[in-house]
Amino acid sequence: MGKPASLNWGIIGPGGIARKFRDGLKDAQYGKLVAIATRDAARAGLAEDFPGARIHQGYEAMLTDSEVDAVYIALPHTGHAEWAIRCAEAGKHVLCEKPMSLTAYQADAMFAAAEKAGTFMAEAFMYRLAPTTKKLCDLIAAGEIGQVRMIRSNFGFALNDPPATHRLRASDLAGGGILDVGCYPASLSRLIAGVAQGQPFAEPLKVQGAGTIGPTGVDDWASALLTFPGGIIAEISCSVMLQQDNVLQIMGSTGRIELDNFWFGSGMYGGTNTIRIYPDGGEMREIAISESRQLWSFEADGVAEAIAAGKREFLWPGMSQADTLGNLRVLDKWRRDIGLQFAPELPAPSLRTLDGTDLTFGSRIPGRKIRDLSKPLSSVAIGFEDFPDFASVSILLDAYYQAGGNVFDTGFIYQGGVTETVLGQWLASRGLRDRAVIIGKGAHSPLCYPDVIAKQLAITLDRLQSDHVDIYFMHRDNPDVPVGEFVDAMDAQVRAGHIRGPFGGSNWSRERMDAAIAYAKANGKVAPSVLSNNFSLADMVAPVWAGCVAASDAAWTDWMQSRGITNFAWSSQARGFFTPRAGRGQLADSELARSWYSETNFQRRDRAVELAAKLGTTPIRVALAYVLAHQAGILPLIGPRRLVELEDSLMAVDLKLTQDQVAWLRG
Repeated sequence: MGKPASLNWGIIGPGGIARKFRDGLKDAQYGKLVAIATRDAARAGLAEDFPGARIHQGYEAMLTDSEVDAVYIALPHTGHAEWAIRCAEAGKHVLCEKPMSLTAYQADAMFAAAEKAGTFMAEAFMYRLAPTTKKLCDLIAAGEIGQVRMIRSNFGFALNDPPATHRLRASDLAGGGILDVGCYPASLSRLIAGVAQGQPFAEPLKVQGAGTIGPTGVDDWASALLTFPGGIIAEISCSVMLQQDNVLQIMGSTGRIELDNFWFGSGMYGGTNTIRIYPDGGEMREIAISESRQLWSFEADGVAEAIAAGKREFLWPGMSQADTLGNLRVLDKWRRDIGLQFAPELPAPSLRTLDGTDLTFGSRIPGRKIRDLSKPLSSVAIGFEDFPDFASVSILLDAYYQAGGNVFDTGFIYQGGVTETVLGQWLASRGLRDRAVIIGKGAHSPLCYPDVIAKQLAITLDRLQSDHVDIYFMHRDNPDVPVGEFVDAMDAQVRAGHIRGPFGGSNWSRERMDAAIAYAKANGKVAPSVLSNNFSLADMVAPVWAGCVAASDAAWTDWMQSRGITNFAWSSQARGFFTPRAGRGQLADSELARSWYSETNFQRRDRAVELAAKLGTTPIRVALAYVLAHQAGILPLIGPRRLVELEDSLMAVDLKLTQDQVAWLRG
């Protein structure tokens, strides 16, 4: 690595943490402060607080300041995501004060923006790059106290009778202890547990949180128990209304280590801290760590050093992006355990996205029409059953809608109703029910009976805050029940206006679908006209779940084309078969191997790899492009868990395969 280039820094937000970073830049080797952005440039004392820096009125001015290379986000927690994303989109490197954001879902969106822009982005934990942290890690790695077994860490203080509007007491600013200071012991315990096992950090197997929510709606004090691989347990706590000792203890099989006020290294403005080592059966010894530099200077230089090394995240032991996401997942679980949601996370009317822009319907995903549905619909539908609440799913659904997506796949059984509920909240918040195409599903095994359909659909509509769905599927078939009874039940819901578009079967056979169509025609009933079976470039060689049906072969293609039936295809990318992890002979993923591994499928995968290389893309995108280009009229369901996965699917939408390429891929 060559000598890092010096960075010109701007700071958004002129508060106390901004002044600490300002002082850090004075001691930094590779950076200087050139600008600060504030909402009140006329505020007294700003020029004296930030001498020599341009003072911008409004945060937007920082985005167009051509002299600024990197921006330090020093706003309250609720401003982190918006301004980090906007800075990245403006081509600025970003160091964002901890916590990176309110949730892991927000941080993922922030990192996705930086990835797209090709800029550095990281979370600022001032202690992580301090010499004390590096020395502590060296001692753990060297086995100074044997095998690490328990970590006790806290960060807590008592505010002196703060008003409800104080940022640490205000729910609308995401105050409280867990986000502001609980993030420290959480991140440290993950760091130490990782180092103890030769890794940069470790993810806990279990997080159990407890806490007290005060009268202003934020956590006043809280604790959590983290269980890591290797039997390591971490007891962590935090507080903003309770003074704690702020002592770190690491206990191992042959001794323990203790430090006071670990979070401030050797001191905010230099000094000495002492690591105390207590060997079992021996005398305590001390290791003094002295440092003259201001604490925040290390992370400022860390940004320059990472960029010089060709990285877009901190070098270890700084917080990598994966480390930040893992840490926020711990905080997310901790907050869920105590029932803590902040005011900005609750459903409310809004047309603003995470980055503060207006929500608009895009055109990247092409539209299409299908029979029996008056609304136009996007050529890709989205599923989202892994998202726990409105705040988390809104980020993904906003991005999908802005790309031109309007088809939302739900099911009565998904997450016990959470998926339908959060979609209803999002549609109500955005005012988009009329534009959305909602897919509902019911009557899943073991309750796969016609008389269940009306009861479940009524609950579904209540969750969705709607009086109808646009498309409905019987989620499974029950061949022991005469097909006409299912048709009668569905026909009744269509005539009642609860289903205002086509209905059909999910995981139904051709024979049962034909029988249902014939019964409907013979008895004056509405006939099924859509399907939701698996369809992919890879054939499903064994059902992913009991009762699943694949529709990928030529017989199914001919049947769908002859009847004009659209298949809303699940697992359209074969659940990861076209990613690098699905190598021949690699059976670590038992579901993947059991359902998709066959010589025919590996040959198709090889052709996808070959075509991807020619097109300058990836095999997984080719696999989705194959489905989109298929003559049978497939509408794929995608289930991205992260924005980068959504973007990957959208890049597949951008691919336009010829019918010759489609035929060649199939073989």
